[in-house]
Amino acid sequence: MARTFTPPRKGRSCHDARTSTDTQTAGAPAPALPPLRRNWRFQLLWLGSASAMTGLNAADVAYPLVILALTGSPAWAGLFGVIQAAATVLCGLPAGVLLDRCDRRRVLIAAEALRVAASGSVVLAALFGALTLPHLLAVAATLGAAQPLGGAARMLLVRTVVAPEQLTAALTQDQLRLSLAELAGPPLGGALYALGRAVPFVLSTVGFAVSLVCALFVRPQQHSAGDPAASLRTVFHGIRTLWQAPTLRMALLLVTALNACGAPISLVVIFRLHQQATPAWGIGAALAGSAVGSLIGASLVGLLHRSFRPGTLLIGLIALEVPVFAALALTRGPWATGLLLIAGGLGVPALSVLLDVLIFRQVPDAHRGRAIAATMTVVGLGIPLGTGAVGLLLQLLGGVGTLWLLAGVLGTAALWAAATPELRRAVWPSAAA
Repeated sequence: MARTFTPPRKGRSCHDARTSTDTQTAGAPAPALPPLRRNWRFQLLWLGSASAMTGLNAADVAYPLVILALTGSPAWAGLFGVIQAAATVLCGLPAGVLLDRCDRRRVLIAAEALRVAASGSVVLAALFGALTLPHLLAVAATLGAAQPLGGAARMLLVRTVVAPEQLTAALTQDQLRLSLAELAGPPLGGALYALGRAVPFVLSTVGFAVSLVCALFVRPQQHSAGDPAASLRTVFHGIRTLWQAPTLRMALLLVTALNACGAPISLVVIFRLHQQATPAWGIGAALAGSAVGSLIGASLVGLLHRSFRPGTLLIGLIALEVPVFAALALTRGPWATGLLLIAGGLGVPALSVLLDVLIFRQVPDAHRGRAIAATMTVVGLGIPLGTGAVGLLLQLLGGVGTLWLLAGVLGTAALWAAATPELRRAVWPSAAA
């Protein structure tokens, strides 16, 4: 039988401990929790995240276009993504230690301030006609380094402002709303780039600034237990925890492979549509298809998690991408490309919640920063590997050949996963014996 994870027993919070005969009688039903829409702390965290995500997605369309305009090389455009992803991976494990040792809200504030400075420098350089490739690559490294700090800190802060019973609903709503931000970002990026090189980066700077202000106002309701022993000597604690579980280890490797093929798909789409003389707004509209798919997929999270075991669900999500990638090699134009990206984005929300249920909820809060950072690091390894390889493959094989090769890699991964009985037999923690 594959090793499964059962949720740890949760201790009572300070609020739960303040019970008396005046406020709670034995056997009395627990008071109903207010709906998430009235939880202003959660809504404020979402507003900051959505604003930053909208600006980031707009800039992600503009950065390759700027580099292509400066150099004419898709390999240099791919290098931007490689450096950004590599910085995220290299800073991931140290970020986990910092989050377990320090105030997580202050870490989020520092990360957003760093992103404001980096994006603002691009605006100033573009306005003065001083944009250079080394500057843009340095910005890629800065944004990549800030990502594990801000992303993990925000995930941890959500747990301090939302009741445990509402966490799955909060994560699903977060995926739904972030998909709306991802939907708006690419078309905005393409349209704003058509107005001027600096304009998309103005939007990203404003988005990071809004996130910074929201973080300044959010005060956690629940105390986070820090780990005074967290240090660089324990930097691999999260990795060891994940690697000791065979099923979880295989799942992480599969998601890493999926990231290696899926993360650079936007670069492939930009390259192919650019070759077809598609205007910038059309490229942005096509890339928005992934967000539309995630938006639809967010409504399917509950159904998918009730209908399938985690291993079966993961195998199915990977297999879904194979015909999508193959069809992308055969289609032309932004509208057909966008429809296929919708299909490819359907499983993203279910995959995100799957990782949360299987990993993050099973770890004590004092170690959760390192567990989240380790997961993001292992899964994120596929991004620089895939983006760098795809940048070179586009020059060697072109867009069509690259897409067929990626489809083959995903098909091989899906077949290997389907032939692994331990993964197929894995169950959700709540169903474990």
